[in-house]
Parts: sequence; structure tokens; C-alpha cells
Amino acid sequence: MFVRRVIVCVFLVLGLTGLVVTRLVQLQLVNFEYYSAQSQGNRIRVQPLPPTRGLIFDRNGKILAENLPTYQLELTPEQVPDVDDTLRRLAEAGLIDAENLPRLGDLILSHRRFDSIPLRQRLSDTEVARFAVQRPYFPGVEIRARLTRNYPYGPIAAHALGYVSGISAADKKILDPAGYAGTSHIGKVSVERAYEAQLHGEVGHEDVLVNAHGRNMQVLDAESSVPGRDLLLTLDIEAQIVAEQALDGRRGAVVGIVPSSGEILVFASAPSFNPNAFSGGLTPSQFQALQEDSNQPLFNRALSGQYPPGSTIKPMLALAALEQGTLDPATRIICRGFYTLPGRSHRYRDWKPEGHGSVDLHVAITESCDTYFYGVANNLGIEAIGRSLRNFGLGSPTGIDMPGESRGLVPSREWKRSEFANPADQVWFPGETVITGIGQGYLLATPLQLAHAVATIATRGKRYQPSMVRGLRDPVTGATEFRQPKLLASDDLTTETSWQLIIDSMVAVMQGPKGTARASGYGSAYSIAGKTGTAQVFSLGPDEEYDEEEIDESKRDHALFIAFAPVENPAIAVAVVVENGGSGSSVAAPIGRQILDTFLGSRPL
Repeated sequence: MFVRRVIVCVFLVLGLTGLVVTRLVQLQLVNFEYYSAQSQGNRIRVQPLPPTRGLIFDRNGKILAENLPTYQLELTPEQVPDVDDTLRRLAEAGLIDAENLPRLGDLILSHRRFDSIPLRQRLSDTEVARFAVQRPYFPGVEIRARLTRNYPYGPIAAHALGYVSGISAADKKILDPAGYAGTSHIGKVSVERAYEAQLHGEVGHEDVLVNAHGRNMQVLDAESSVPGRDLLLTLDIEAQIVAEQALDGRRGAVVGIVPSSGEILVFASAPSFNPNAFSGGLTPSQFQALQEDSNQPLFNRALSGQYPPGSTIKPMLALAALEQGTLDPATRIICRGFYTLPGRSHRYRDWKPEGHGSVDLHVAITESCDTYFYGVANNLGIEAIGRSLRNFGLGSPTGIDMPGESRGLVPSREWKRSEFANPADQVWFPGETVITGIGQGYLLATPLQLAHAVATIATRGKRYQPSMVRGLRDPVTGATEFRQPKLLASDDLTTETSWQLIIDSMVAVMQGPKGTARASGYGSAYSIAGKTGTAQVFSLGPDEEYDEEEIDESKRDHALFIAFAPVENPAIAVAVVVENGGSGSSVAAPIGRQILDTFLGSRPL
């Protein structure tokens, strides 16, 4: 029995020893490379080095977006005896917002205890001094200098530039995790978003020796990050400032464009917002207040706002009628202040109740006679009107290098059939064609589209795709890659004689004795071609009269203006829309004149 037990024990020991030896062979020989790499990973950690974001300049080299060193309040959890109590006392000291405490608590829990976690960016000198006095009472809390996105002009050009803000859960779904390792902010809208890939740069890394607790001990090797490329915009910041100051206290938009290239000179939307508040971090209540503001400061009216273009389309309509042969420019009609369709009694009213008297095409554009263009539209028909307006870029996105552009609307019979479910609503009525002739009805255009359209008139039919960025520059080598203007395909709209006739009439709008914008064109050192517009927000009944003083401000007419100058060699085309501003001649046209004077006054004519 004893011998049997010894034999069993010997076999058991040998079996267990064999298992140990087999496992050692597997660990030391078969899986050596795998476990060696794992061991090395516990000793050396690869840490990302986020790149410096590219700068943004205007066309004259003035900086519009930069990276500035600012003071940032940071907390290291393992050095803080009581994190919740520390956060509460920091809020009481006014160094962080109490509203952010829940979010900061979650942020701290999502990081390692030895990581330094940002609590607040953009501390003022006063706040830094206040913390310095109380620093002994806040162990584990430090103030460090970091690079933060800064916009020197504040709200000026905010809708053109956009802003950067913290990377959200939605952003993480579309971003390359490796490419954004160590990066906390990303471009959210406009240029900052459209050119995120170029502005962001390439992440670097460093190999850091760490101890058993994961603390950094020594940098063994590093590969520097590649800074993002700088953007050279087409904007002229001086003209931009004038546009935004002119819109101050109003809702509206101004777009200026170079007719011969499509470069955007002015891109203003009012009211605006301060993008620095986003890069520094908004509280939930601050962001909610911006979203709920009835004036919609976050809404990019220049790009996404859609408005009835009013009388600004009359030159385009006249060109279409000349091309189709449905209009003789010398033929005169008698305007009595209204228009009626043949065989109908309904009156389509002119803006001038007593009428314009004897009117030909030149007078109709100069004095903006609605009655004349009611007849032009009726003779053309809605399909011909649509084809002409689309040739000027209305009814579809212009293709500008920014996200969020609205397409506007050029109505047609087919559109109405597809838009309305009720068969009775699908019928296209002659009256709808008539009111389309003065830019009302279903017709909608963005301020960008209107600027694009008047630029097409300035070039006599050549359309260039609008662009906000003229070049990208490597900040290391200084090499700049400039972009070439993109000529868009378009039909041969009309003859040189017709172009000249329409442009001469637009010049008379600004400088003729009865032009609707003669007050804004007076005394100009250069020639201007323009057209005013006033678009109704709601329809009046047959016996109702429009009284601006008696109606709510939100229901007042929109004021519009388009122009280009100098007429002989157009350098700028501009479109102005003032929501509920009233008369285009008295409200929108003076704004356009200020922008023309600013831009043309800074360059030789």
C-alpha cells in the first residue's frame, strides 16, 4: 500500500511539474513576443502630442483667428483630499460656475486620478490674482498657461469664421480617434468646420517611461506634431466691420463678392455672437439663452436665410423677356397704380398708388414699376421665369465652401404638384405667375444667392462659384497654395445690347433723377448699378392698406438692395437684406453704399 501511494504521488508530482514546464515553455518561448510587448507597454506609454491649430487671415493679411496663451484652472484628483468639497469652494470663490459642477464631476471621474483636468479656461488677471491668494487652501489645483483659440474681432465675421468648441459625442462618431488623440476642441460651423482637416494638423507622440502606478517618469522618444495649415480668406475685414456696424440693432445680412472670381469680400449676418465665448466654454444656461433668443444670433442669415427677393429680380426678369422676345424695350404702357389680368377684375397693386404714368423698360427699372413687371411676368410664363432665374444661380446652392447653405426656391408647376397633397392646391394659377414677377409669392432667395446673381449681371452672364478661402499656407515652410476661380456653366443669357440696356437702367436707379436709390447714389466718385427691393412678409386684402406704424415689427416689409461698382470694371457686387426694415431705398441701399465706399476707397479705381 505504501509503495502504491508513493507511485501515485510520484506520478502526480511529475504530472504537475509537466504542466508547469509546459506553461513556462508556452510563456517563455511560444508567446514570448506577445508578452514582451505587453511588458514593455506597462513600462513605456505612448502619449499624443496634439498639433497647433492653423491661423486664419483676411485677404490683406490681418489675423482673424489665432491661438493665444491663456490661464487655465486645472485639478489633479489624486492630490485633492475631497474633490466635491474643492469644487464647491471654487464655485463659492467665483472661479468656476456652480451650474457646471455636475458636468465637472463626471469629467473628473472619466479621467485617471493623476491626470490634470481643465476646470475653467480664459481666466482673467483678476481671477488669477484672486486664486493666488487662496492657493494654499486648494491643494491639487493649479493655474497653467495653455493655447486657446481667440478671435481678435470678437463678434465681427463670426458667422463667416465659425467657432471651435469641445468635441461632443456626435463628433466622436465621425472623427478618427488616432487623428484627434489629445485634442479637446473642434471646429463647429462655417469656415472652422469646413476646413477642419486642414486647420487641425497631424498628431505627434512621445514615448514616456512610467512607474508601476502609471506616473510619468521620463520622456524616452518623441515625434513632433505637424501644425495645421493657415487659411487665407477672401474677406476684407474693414468692409466687414462697416457692414456689421451698419446692421447693428437690426436683423439681416450683407454679402459682398468679387464678380470676376467669386471671392467673398463681406459676409455679415446680424445679430451676431462672440465666438470667444464658445472656445472658452459656455454654461448650459448661456447656450440655451443664445438658442432661445428671438433674434436668433446663431442663425447664419447670409448663408441660410431665405427671403422673397422683391424687386431685385426685375433686371433678371427683363433680361429673360428680352431673350424670349416677349418684350420690346421701347414699348410704353400706362401705369395707373394697378394691373389686371385679361378678362379678370382682380387688381394687383403697384407700390405707388397713383401710378407711374407712361412707362417703358428703362423707366420701369429705374422707378421700380410693379405694374409693368406684372405684365412682363404674365407674358413670359412661370417656366420661362424659372429658367432665367436659375441661370442667375437662384433656386439651388451656389456651392460656396461652407456647410449649411440653403437652396432657396424658384417655383414651377411641377414643384407645386409635388409640394401640396390636396389636388386643389396643386393647380398653378396665373395670379401666382404675376406676383412672381415682382419677387413675391413662393419665390425665395438667400442673401448669398442675390449677391451671386448681381455679380452675374456685372460680368454679363459669367458665373463664378463663391469661395471664402483663397489659399492655404504651410506655417513651417511658408509655401502657399492658392485656389483658382471656378467658372460655372450657364446658358448664353442674352445679347450685349440687352445687357447694356439693363445695366444702364440700373445705373439710373442710383444716379437718375427719379431712381429709387438716387439718394444713396448721390455724390459717388464712381459709377454704381443697383436695384432696390421691398418684399412683403404677409398679404394684404383687396381693401387693406399697408401702414408700417400700425402693424407689428415682425410683419413689416423686408428691405433689399443689390448693386455692383464700378460699372465699367466691376470690382465688387453686394446684396443687402434687412428683415422687417421697410423700404429698400431708404434702409438697405445706404448700407450698400457704405460698403462700396469702404472697399473701393481702399483701392485704385
